[in-house]
Amino acid sequence: MSAPLGRDTVVAGWSLIRRLGVGMQSQVWLARRGDVVAALKLQPLPAGPGQARAAEAFLDAAHLAQGLRHPAIVAIWDAGVEAPMAWLAMEPVPGSDLQRYARAPRLLPEPVVLRVLQRVAEGLAHAHAQGVVHRDLKPANVLVNWADDMLRIVDFGLARATAAASQTDTGIVPGTPAYMAPELLAGAEPDARGDLYALGTMAFELLSGRLPHEAATMGELLRRVAQETPPDLRSLRPAMPAALAELVARLLARPRAARPADAGAVAAELAALVTPEAGTGPPSR
Repeated sequence: MSAPLGRDTVVAGWSLIRRLGVGMQSQVWLARRGDVVAALKLQPLPAGPGQARAAEAFLDAAHLAQGLRHPAIVAIWDAGVEAPMAWLAMEPVPGSDLQRYARAPRLLPEPVVLRVLQRVAEGLAHAHAQGVVHRDLKPANVLVNWADDMLRIVDFGLARATAAASQTDTGIVPGTPAYMAPELLAGAEPDARGDLYALGTMAFELLSGRLPHEAATMGELLRRVAQETPPDLRSLRPAMPAALAELVARLLARPRAARPADAGAVAAELAALVTPEAGTGPPSR
């Protein structure tokens, strides 16, 4: 399929209705096939000999994600390849991703952030129990619909497939560097602790409005992730409970062995930090 995507373009029987979002390489469209309406993720595949390998990686990741059944994980309905495009049909989630709440003035109240992080950790625990790691957890990959109290993690396992679909050389590490644990940037195999480092990065960002490591260049960012300890959250928000700041610090520990490995236990810690009288809704602004 070489023509530009647009309304009424048909991909594998799915008729595109409206574009919902654009990533670095992929697009997500609201699409219809018969009576079914889905969010359709479209991933271009490379031309040439790498196309078959990229398609296989995408489908492998999609099929693993299809087996995940949890309220905090988006439901994957179907996946396939219609060269030069791979596609993934998933439940549509009206609302927005968490990225819009990662900077002032839209930072969420602390109790809301805690409940969001708790639900994400619970979703990670379910996936990890099935032997699936996310590889690219970040606010842009968590969708929320406040009106329906809905939260969904998207793109489980697709980071490696995206890398396979975008390059032909070896040695490129899949993921988003600002959210990746030091060992992953060095090429280690992803595991639960890598996902929990990403959860810590997301927590730091949603609570403070900045990333734990920021730099003007990619090289400097990688150096800081590998060598520097993030600032204590209390230096940015002095009123933050010590237990919360300490949990985020443990999640962001540079040595993999110093980080929590059990997402379920992290979810329980987060739940214990939410006071019974705390509100759960989004900010009114």
